[in-house]
Amino acid sequence: MDISSFQLDNCKTLPSFLENSIRLYAEKEALRQFDKADNTWHSLNYRELGELIVTWRKAFAAMTLKAGTRVAVLMPNGVDHVCADQAALANALIPVPLHAIDTPGACAFIINDSEAEVLVTNKRLRWEQIKDTGIALPNLKTVIILDRNEKAPKDSNTLPRVTVINDWLATGEVWTGELPAGPTEDDLASIVYTSGTTGRPKGVMLTHRNIVSNVIATLHCVSPKVGDVFLSFLPLSHTFERTAGYYLALATGCVVAYNRSILLLGDDLKTIRPDVIISVPRIYERIFARVNDKLNKGGALQRYLFNWAVEIGWRDFCKKNHLPIEKSGRAWLDPVMRPFLLDKVSHTLLDQFGGRLRIAVSGGAAINSRVSRVFCGLGLPIIQGYGMTEASPIIAGNNVEFNQPDSVGLPFINVKVRLGENDEIQVKAPSVMVGYWNRPDATRDAFTEDGWLKTGDVGEFSNQGVLRIKGRIKEIIVTSTGEKVPPADLESAIETDDLFAQCFVLGENRPFISLIAVVNPEVWKTFAAKCGVNPEDPASLDHPSVKSAALKRVKTAAADFPHYAIPRAICLKKEGWTIENGLLTPTLKIKRKPLREHLAKDIAKLYVNHG
Repeated sequence: MDISSFQLDNCKTLPSFLENSIRLYAEKEALRQFDKADNTWHSLNYRELGELIVTWRKAFAAMTLKAGTRVAVLMPNGVDHVCADQAALANALIPVPLHAIDTPGACAFIINDSEAEVLVTNKRLRWEQIKDTGIALPNLKTVIILDRNEKAPKDSNTLPRVTVINDWLATGEVWTGELPAGPTEDDLASIVYTSGTTGRPKGVMLTHRNIVSNVIATLHCVSPKVGDVFLSFLPLSHTFERTAGYYLALATGCVVAYNRSILLLGDDLKTIRPDVIISVPRIYERIFARVNDKLNKGGALQRYLFNWAVEIGWRDFCKKNHLPIEKSGRAWLDPVMRPFLLDKVSHTLLDQFGGRLRIAVSGGAAINSRVSRVFCGLGLPIIQGYGMTEASPIIAGNNVEFNQPDSVGLPFINVKVRLGENDEIQVKAPSVMVGYWNRPDATRDAFTEDGWLKTGDVGEFSNQGVLRIKGRIKEIIVTSTGEKVPPADLESAIETDDLFAQCFVLGENRPFISLIAVVNPEVWKTFAAKCGVNPEDPASLDHPSVKSAALKRVKTAAADFPHYAIPRAICLKKEGWTIENGLLTPTLKIKRKPLREHLAKDIAKLYVNHG
């Protein structure tokens, strides 16, 4: 059964979504996760989930927390995360999601800045690491450790008091009061901290009205059926996953299955066989690179037939979505080759996702056009959307009936979008935040004088009203010759070649574009050998034959970009950029300013003869 927005119109707060689903789908599966203790997948139905959340609500209530108290949540996706979030929300508390693999210093900053009184985390070690930063946490009163194997700590009069999950839940069992009143739609539902690519993260204040309106509007873009299985692997601290992969799924009677780890994603896709995934482009691009690698190892005939199948499927996709159809001398063969070739080849891609995937959503960044063409051509049209945390987060999106892969689709039905100065995308909607936590100046700067949210993104509209993103205002590279290059799009294109694990393009006020890339260790060994150098020798990364061959691969991967955007100089690295070394955000976006500082010497060498 498809879910339409009118079926959720009576839901005004986030807890009401789950209450509605418990009433309608009590015995249907709600959550599924893997238990390492017995090496088995376990499920909860909606009734069981509701009962479990009540036990958490009672334990929170026994703490006599005031409505609006902030509760920091630091743990991987899973049943415990949902219980902590839903129980806090239902008791009119404010969850503050922290990224499960963020640095202790960043976690301590958010706990302190949000003035959280409670920290819920899965490991005692996480708390010890935060405490060891030395950052003062004057408001933190209680730390709840969810590891069932942890023993209760010795009593201490110092704050914060540390307790373990079983002892904490036991306080709720003996508590005899009434559960607190739930939230109103204008109460805060979350304070979500932005990734902080340009300095300290800011806490985005989102109300129940904000997020609920976005969930309901998303139904016009993504239409799940009751019982559909979502595979959850993006962190729940990511607003995109939180809204579209968690609140939407539980509001519509679907199943959320939790990925064991990102390293096991390929296996979990085949085991869980999801109907829906919410992803960032990097996941699709990795699968594309894997398929491409297999094709390169196969014969020329295999590659030829694969590309022909994509061509047939892409023409079909373009006809359905009213896109220009490429001319081809063999298009007349489509009726004959379609059942023979397309159906067979499409399985090489669809089987990577378990064979049942119906809805593949992409957000967080633009997806590469070559990747999109292959997916759409082989029967898995990726639905690309656009948003930002400050808009709860989705602003615009394609859908299964109208999909324009080179765009982010139409603005949501309850979202107004206009282009301001320098074609900046500006937004007004019920999903737009109320402001930044304790940052009135930053809040004022985020809006125009007449109240529109400034996204910082450059956009344009097609004749059909479809929105296209041209890049970030602050990130678009302007060369010394005046050419403008969106770096993120170019980087994602180059990363479709599996030699390049991470890319950073630069060229601001320079005569040409350059590239610094981290190589994939396994692919590097083969590539270096073909270039006649020792892959273990650090000097081989700088060898002329290696640079020349690498630039040829870059040119091929970036073939859809204008000539002035193709990098003319390259620097290869083995050491990757990570969250831990401060060069990636928790959502795996590169921090451009810190990266420029970190690579200053390498950048200087790239332009040594060009000023």
